[in-house]
Amino acid sequence: MSLWVKAIRLLAITAYQRHFPHLYNQVPLKKGQKLCMVNQLYPYTVRFTEDTSTFGSTGEGNKPVKRPYQKDSHGDEKEKESPAFKMSTPSHTEQASNGASVAEKATPQKAEPAGHWSQGLKVSMQDPKMQVYKDEKVVVIKDKYPKARYHWLVLPWESISSLKALRADHCELLKHMQTVGDRMIKQCPDAQKLRFRQGYHAIPSMSHIHLHVISQDFDSSCLKNKKHWNSFTTDYFIDSQEIIAMLERDGKVSVKEGVGEQLKLPLRCHVCRKEQATIPKLKDHLKIHLPS
Repeated sequence: MSLWVKAIRLLAITAYQRHFPHLYNQVPLKKGQKLCMVNQLYPYTVRFTEDTSTFGSTGEGNKPVKRPYQKDSHGDEKEKESPAFKMSTPSHTEQASNGASVAEKATPQKAEPAGHWSQGLKVSMQDPKMQVYKDEKVVVIKDKYPKARYHWLVLPWESISSLKALRADHCELLKHMQTVGDRMIKQCPDAQKLRFRQGYHAIPSMSHIHLHVISQDFDSSCLKNKKHWNSFTTDYFIDSQEIIAMLERDGKVSVKEGVGEQLKLPLRCHVCRKEQATIPKLKDHLKIHLPS
């Protein structure tokens, strides 16, 4: 009987995809569940695959299968769409669509594996081809998907997961990161024409703390949606000096509750605050603020 239960657990039901694409799935059944086939209009193919693992074991065979992600930014990601639902258990590391819900939950999160998309910065900062500056404390890389004409990331060599992991003795490091950011701005050929900001996302989706140094033109094809825009033009983006002052005063950084809701705010020009209906209209509007 146990072999039957194991086989049922990996059951795959195939229907005619042309008529019922939502049934063209692989359906995993848990131990104790029963299979009832009541639709006699269309034929089904039932295929059993041998399960070499044992129930309740902690081996690789029972580990959850993480769904693949497709990244479009150092701070933005989405799941790859697939015509069929993959046979897997839900991943506890999946991000909410606004990029904030997971980080705001009170329950502690497990460290992500080295190959997870959220660890991408740790890989990029070690790549000599990505580095534009480095010293004994920090490294600077270009954002792979810049949201403006100039968009750098300043990362410390020291492993610091997020703003919440900062302590009072990190003040000097953050000041050095800002100094390096200032240096990047000064060497920029358009430094006299463009305005820059340095700051941190309140709830970054990428692990390892990183300082954004970004020009305020936002003239980039990689800026595609409301989340991208609001993550740099609302209170979701916290100035570097504010973080340093908070750390010196309180010995820690406190992120405001519900700050993830900032990503859902209407699209407003960061210069004149005029509301725009869509990203294309916002981009057209931003042209009037670009330096000549």
